[in-house]
Amino acid sequence: MTRATWASLPRDLSTAVEARLGAPVAGAADQTGGFSPGVAARLTLTDGRRAFVKAVSPAQNPDSPHIHRAEARIAADLPRDVPAPRLLHSFEQDGWVVLAFEDVPGRHPVHPWDAEELRRVMVALGDLAVRLTPGPVAAPPAAERLAGSFGCWAELAAERNAGRDDLRGLDPWAAAHLEDLAALESGWPQALAGDTLAHGDLRADNILLTPDGRVVFVDWPWACTSTAWFDLLCMLPSIVMQGGPDPEGLFTDHPPARDADPAAVDAALAALTGMFLVHARRPAPPGLPTLRAFQRAQGEAALSWLRTRLSPTLRT
Repeated sequence: MTRATWASLPRDLSTAVEARLGAPVAGAADQTGGFSPGVAARLTLTDGRRAFVKAVSPAQNPDSPHIHRAEARIAADLPRDVPAPRLLHSFEQDGWVVLAFEDVPGRHPVHPWDAEELRRVMVALGDLAVRLTPGPVAAPPAAERLAGSFGCWAELAAERNAGRDDLRGLDPWAAAHLEDLAALESGWPQALAGDTLAHGDLRADNILLTPDGRVVFVDWPWACTSTAWFDLLCMLPSIVMQGGPDPEGLFTDHPPARDADPAAVDAALAALTGMFLVHARRPAPPGLPTLRAFQRAQGEAALSWLRTRLSPTLRT
């Protein structure tokens, strides 16, 4: 993926950013991580202050401006004691959606995952679930937020049955158990009902480890109300694909997940796995050429975990 750069922004737009920040930009360090084609830059202002700015227009990707708007709404309402960057400004100009945050000094976790860094993140994630229960921000329930993303096994089975999809490229076990997976995922809306505000898209590139020992969670456009264990469930496939340990052990040892209903976890995990693997077979969205490979890798990790949780008659 090639992100737009700070230098590539229209001059009128960068001037508008400077006006809102209250000083000219002395330097910009473009950030390359994540899956947005828009600008992401750490700015140093002439008065020594710093800010992190994100900007995107439909020219990079037609859906990305909507995602930035959703992030602005959530970020503006997050309580100040939530470990997330503070939103300084958000505005729209000439089709661009611009967000300016405090610049949090820190770095993403290394991968392969370091055991101590993973421990820090797991503790922080548990604390976050406690802090965000009940959810302090108005956000859609998971059943609404994920209605267009989950339920993919059933959609794929319907396409196969109609003769419009030969399942080419799908994992052979998943292809052989497609109807079972569709049935298993069907309970995901009920499984994910809860009053915790979930981040909804946690991965290493949405986490910052600061020099003073904090763990900060960034990029909140997919926030929704769900179960206290939903964020961990979503994050574990990426942890595994980036060299982390057994997902089942991490899940069952996590305080918010210890009392989770196994059937609810299976339904949610099946739906998550289907989203990754079915979407990975689709053409890449505009401006996001690496997304499908990343989804496939997460899907393969999720499927392997799911199979260990199923009854012996379904595992083979």
